[in-house]
Amino acid sequence: MANRHLARSIILQTLFEWDTTHASLDSARDILARNREEFGGDDTDNPFMEKLLTGVLAKHGDLDLIIAKAAPEWPLEKIAPIDRNVLRLGLYELLFADRAQVPAKVAINEAIELAKAFGGDSSGRFVNGVLGAVYKEIGEPGKDEIGKKRTPPAEMPLETLGGAIVYTQHEGQYYLALVHDVFGHWTLSKGHIEHDSSPELGVARVITEELGLSGSVEGLIGENEYIASHPEKGKTRKHVYFFLVSASFEPLTLKKTGGLDDAKWFKLADILDLNFYDDMLPIVTAGVQKILDHARAATR
Repeated sequence: MANRHLARSIILQTLFEWDTTHASLDSARDILARNREEFGGDDTDNPFMEKLLTGVLAKHGDLDLIIAKAAPEWPLEKIAPIDRNVLRLGLYELLFADRAQVPAKVAINEAIELAKAFGGDSSGRFVNGVLGAVYKEIGEPGKDEIGKKRTPPAEMPLETLGGAIVYTQHEGQYYLALVHDVFGHWTLSKGHIEHDSSPELGVARVITEELGLSGSVEGLIGENEYIASHPEKGKTRKHVYFFLVSASFEPLTLKKTGGLDDAKWFKLADILDLNFYDDMLPIVTAGVQKILDHARAATR
């Protein structure tokens, strides 16, 4: 049987050289051929290596955005080159490989082993934290979460965020301003508000910074809470307050940080076809209902 762990280690060495020498995509294939000749054996799966290298290089821009979202306190250029490329390789297999061929746990465990073998003392833990955060973000069953040690939610550090259902009226239609993340979902603008004097002021600041809008905060719509994994801090409990915010119909200026790649105004009738996170649907639905209540009250 072909040794895919060896194949992944050869791909990692190829990605490391491609990254640190700023080689072209065509040169990366030449690097792979040289590494395969030097380090490969008779049981190395050559088609697997070709497909994996091509896939990682084709998706490396998306992969880097996901790393930025999962490890926001670690700018990509500050991550050690080995760790950076282990993450690219592991994320590609976790998100884009055939799950029947590479189950999620296999993708994560293989990446952790590569980090331990080729990286520094903390590389395995760092890679585990980043991939674990993404693993949960894409909805893997909780009973299969990585790691055996479980901290009760009440004992986890608490972070407070504010989110906004930003709406406007334009040419007789109501619109919502939504942001799109690198995981393929449309969602609500949100950010940390721990240091603001009030949640309302915090939310107003967040939408100005993230969308370039000035809005009027009208009221609390709902709350949700979730557990997130940070590669250094570990698990944290994040509590989000969602407010209804009215704004003018102006072009959106997205601050492309934290894994966001787009922002758009959508007519209310069009949001039914969008890909929302499950925990966002009740919040969005409550916000839309409040907007429609306002509209009916205004016509009386």
